[in-house]
Amino acid sequence: MPLSDQIPTPATELLAALPPEWLDAGLRDQIRAGLAQSGEVVVSLDDDPTGVQTVHGIRALIAPTPDEVAREFREADTLFAILINSRAGNADAAVAVNREIAAGLAAAARATGRRFAVISRSDSTLRGHYPAETDALAGALGPFDGTLIIPAFFEGGRITVEDIHFVREGDGFTPAARTEFARDRAFGYGESNLRRWVAEKTGGRIPAGAVASIGLDLIRREGPTGVAVALRGLQGGQPAIINAASERDLEVVALAAIQVEAEGKRFLHRTAASWLRARAGIAPLPPLRGADLPGREGPGLIVAGSYVGKTSEQLNALLAPGDLTHFQLPITPLLDERRAEFIEAARRALADTLNAGHDAALSTAREHVAGDDPASGLAIGRAISTALIAIVRGVAATARPGYLIAKGGITSHDLAAEGLGARRVDVLGQLLPGVPLWRMGPETRLPGLPYVVFPGNVGGPSALREAFEVLR
Repeated sequence: MPLSDQIPTPATELLAALPPEWLDAGLRDQIRAGLAQSGEVVVSLDDDPTGVQTVHGIRALIAPTPDEVAREFREADTLFAILINSRAGNADAAVAVNREIAAGLAAAARATGRRFAVISRSDSTLRGHYPAETDALAGALGPFDGTLIIPAFFEGGRITVEDIHFVREGDGFTPAARTEFARDRAFGYGESNLRRWVAEKTGGRIPAGAVASIGLDLIRREGPTGVAVALRGLQGGQPAIINAASERDLEVVALAAIQVEAEGKRFLHRTAASWLRARAGIAPLPPLRGADLPGREGPGLIVAGSYVGKTSEQLNALLAPGDLTHFQLPITPLLDERRAEFIEAARRALADTLNAGHDAALSTAREHVAGDDPASGLAIGRAISTALIAIVRGVAATARPGYLIAKGGITSHDLAAEGLGARRVDVLGQLLPGVPLWRMGPETRLPGLPYVVFPGNVGGPSALREAFEVLR
């Protein structure tokens, strides 16, 4: 059926029109066998900490040294992640960190003799420094034959059909450029058709007609063999849109990519989180419950920095029963001379609440303070983030929460890395679909702390409340 990139399509109508999935249910075993035969490790460079929201039993590194990267090359089974947090900065900073990490990966590969595939993992709603990051990686690690663009993220309701990227909203799939995410103050865009989106983001350097497409008809009717033929045709770093509406679709593409890479082809990947699980052959794990949850003692702390509408809706549901002490941090004072006063007031209120044995929540005010341009927007975001860091660092010095839920991708990274001093975390699994649960390492200010990375754009209205109740 012809799809519109301007208006929503009913979900049942869209999905019913697709051809049936490829029937081979043994793809994951074949993927793992291919990785074992090649000895390859998959490395995900995550521009915020939500890239591990589909996987489990792996480690994620924050600001690693070359020796720490080499250790993961030796110890990791099929996948590890490096959290580079590049979406929190400008394009120049993103390029610099990608080049630095690329040099470390190349050195680790030489030192260990192990092959690797690199994923530039970004947002399933198309926000981030594309093509700056893939250009930087291609310059440092290339040449590559193709760049596979795969923003599908099924737990969050993001699929790509007929090259149009959709976001599930209620009973329909909305073209991504018609959602609030496309109006992001730093990473806005106007195209939902990914071939035209590439042309838009590259400023016309790569025209839409030069972008390849691997469609669902090919994936679902011809399987890995047909996809492999298409992948063999990529050359010169050509972008290729990978359409996907299910986990099986990505497994078909992953197996084809592994087979073609064994022949000598090289691919760079710009993807959302679902590709990590498929490319590494990791089986899905149900949300963690009961004995599978890490030990936790004492009241919890929830920190919400994300400002998107979904977060505001979830925050209202979290607070509605009135069983948490809530401190709301206004934005405007964080940008003027009152900053230190408000940070200290929040720190003291939260620490006192936790030490009294009560659950506590901190959120930024729901006001939207926009900058005049993307650079000033990022600067405002950084001012808010550093305030939250200072508050959590101060709380950790005088109180110990039983667990911490961080709402928002950049918020989650900054609180873990700068607030708690994390360098290497264990990814235990998911608390809810698309919501990863970490365990803080011994180097942190709160060793062993269960830490929930709750993306700003994931979950229904009651999801944050559900996460709180599961851990409580």
